[in-house]
Amino acid sequence: MDNTFGLPIIPQNEEQRLAKLRSLDILDTHQEEGTFKYIASMAARMFNVPIALVNLVESDSVVTKAGVGIEDGTVTPRGVSLCSLAILRKDPTVFKNALEEPCLLSNPMVTGELGLRFYAAAPLTTSDGYNIGALCIVDKEPRDFSATDQKILENLASIIISDIEKA
Repeated sequence: MDNTFGLPIIPQNEEQRLAKLRSLDILDTHQEEGTFKYIASMAARMFNVPIALVNLVESDSVVTKAGVGIEDGTVTPRGVSLCSLAILRKDPTVFKNALEEPCLLSNPMVTGELGLRFYAAAPLTTSDGYNIGALCIVDKEPRDFSATDQKILENLASIIISDIEKA
């Protein structure tokens, strides 16, 4: 797998994480029309961003289950998607200005047509601690993101994981 970040992007618990993701039987569902789409739309409005995504991180790719500004069902190589970084942490991943982040300077989402400048993502963490994806917001302009904003994004992500686990 290509890796544009120059950092390790595979968590130590990768085998178990993938088993958990697949056991949830969510990759081939149509939840993008329900809660996922609603939360992505709400996040885009709340944070006034052109792109908001509910992404699931598979072994070699990242699947957009629902989104605003990017088509649902989009599949991105894992070594390119910033969600690969977001699943490595328990806390939100925030890049206020992508052009100031050395690990992003070779990333085609930053340097290419999309022109990503701001990225914030809260991991979708299952009740047993596996990060299976992320709720992401993206802007083409650098921006600030407060601790309160991070908490709001985490709360929205917790609604998504609650919906996944109750199914």
